[in-house]
Amino acid sequence: MKQKKRFLSFGYKLMISYIVLLIVPVAFVGAFAYNTAVESIRTQTKANIRGTLQQIQDNIRYKVEDTKRLTDSLYYDRTLADSLRRYDDGWYSFETLQSYLIPMLQNTVHSSNRNIALSLYIQNETIPEVYYSYEGMDPLRKGRFYQLFHQKRILGKPWFSGFPREQYGVTMQWRQIEDDESYGNISLLRRLMDTYEPTAPKPFGFVRITVKLADLLESVKDDKFRKGSTVYIENENHDIIHLSSRDKNMKPEQIPLLESKDYLQIKAPVEELNWTLAVNIPNEVLEQDIQKVKSVTILVCLIMIGFFSAAGMLLSGYFSRRVVKIVSVLRSFQEGDLHKRLSYRGNDEFNQISLALNNMGENMNRLIQEVYLSNLHKKEAELEILQAQINPHFLYNSFSSINRLAQFGEISKIRLMVSGLAKFYRLTLNEGRTMIPVEKELQHVQTYIDIQKIKYEDHLTFNFDIDQKVLGFDTVRLILQPFVENILEHAFYGETIHIRITAEAGQQGIVFKVIDDGIGMTKETIRQIFSPSGIKMGYGIRNVDQRIKLQFGDSYGVLLYSRLGIGTTVQITIPYFHHTELTGNDGTQG
Repeated sequence: MKQKKRFLSFGYKLMISYIVLLIVPVAFVGAFAYNTAVESIRTQTKANIRGTLQQIQDNIRYKVEDTKRLTDSLYYDRTLADSLRRYDDGWYSFETLQSYLIPMLQNTVHSSNRNIALSLYIQNETIPEVYYSYEGMDPLRKGRFYQLFHQKRILGKPWFSGFPREQYGVTMQWRQIEDDESYGNISLLRRLMDTYEPTAPKPFGFVRITVKLADLLESVKDDKFRKGSTVYIENENHDIIHLSSRDKNMKPEQIPLLESKDYLQIKAPVEELNWTLAVNIPNEVLEQDIQKVKSVTILVCLIMIGFFSAAGMLLSGYFSRRVVKIVSVLRSFQEGDLHKRLSYRGNDEFNQISLALNNMGENMNRLIQEVYLSNLHKKEAELEILQAQINPHFLYNSFSSINRLAQFGEISKIRLMVSGLAKFYRLTLNEGRTMIPVEKELQHVQTYIDIQKIKYEDHLTFNFDIDQKVLGFDTVRLILQPFVENILEHAFYGETIHIRITAEAGQQGIVFKVIDDGIGMTKETIRQIFSPSGIKMGYGIRNVDQRIKLQFGDSYGVLLYSRLGIGTTVQITIPYFHHTELTGNDGTQG
């Protein structure tokens, strides 16, 4: 009788829960559907609009940065400053113009895929001027071109005399000067500084790059937003300089009137230009979607109430007794009690579940121990597999280099490379151990560089800076050589490359650094390198990072720092570690 009362009590409570937790909330959902829909749609619409505005901002920012990059090539050009520092008349001035200045200006204007007008104003008046006459016409009609003037031509110009005080590497202005506004152009202005005396840089010229405003704001279009939308750009004086609307009669002076009407307005700053990007969307367009959501919500609420009410009444009584027993056993297992058992009469699915749960309880204690031991062996096996993946990769590249030397008959170099390769693998095998002294790891990479010196000769230079304190510790083997190999494969873009390898004793462990002055890489490339499905060149880097994390934990591993055109620094961090900590041969602590 007690069991029967308990069953009836539970079934009754289950039906109450259906009514309270399902039918009543669904009814309230229907009542509040309209307000919820309005808030949801407006929130989503604002998010979508902001996302679109962000895309437009990014497009503008990209073109601004591309133009800034052109001025950077002149601003940081030490050769340009050195060439204009000499005031020698005659042949030197003509030779400087023909052999350096004109090619440099040509390369600058052709490094952009957009029409630009580059004007360089220099203080050195011994250099002849080079310019074109385009009075009364848009200078950008000529396409990409450059001009060279003496700076005295602009000394009286308000935009030059009022140019802000120089903050090295930062000061520049986007402005519409002279005829820019009448031809729909805008110019990037920047002072050129001579850093011959780093503590007191001096201006030696001025650069102006003119581009089409429509080209800069090409992505500012109303068709990216809802029907009836208006998108526009305001300058720092709140003047509308660009407008896009499906309404062909829309004028800039009408924009302030829209702010007082039933419009959703969202603004976003374009910080690089000190402008504001704004969009106005009619609320009536949003209301159409809201009404659709309201109707669908009410219909779904009614269907759900009817369906779940009927289903609850039919099924709760049958399943509640059996489900509660299963849940009680699972809860016991969850709490660590693996001795509780379940029994059902019959041969249906619930009986099979009970048998499975009983078997699971009997096996879980045994499996816990087996899994624990298995994970230990798996960790060791994974570490050995990752270690093995490095060697064939390097061996393939080495044989490829030997093959190329053989084609050119470089017998002596082949002998040196084979001898170096033998020494490298003698150090690498290390009696099959995955952990080696730091000193041997440094010998590994030294041997590898010696091999590559045979191939690259004077084009490759390197040096080591090693803290002697780290030599008494151990490390996972082959964590430095893959990065040197990557440098030679992917970072070598000039005549020479320099590699610097350092090892120092940090607070948390040993910090290795592999530094090069190669081509560098972008943040996106670094992100792809560490992605499991990333670019091919990240294979060796991910391999080293995984082996370190597998051996020492996620607090250690590989970090990359890089800038295009400057170089890359690889930072590898491992703990202070002695191999005897794992083998247990003595009590040495790292």
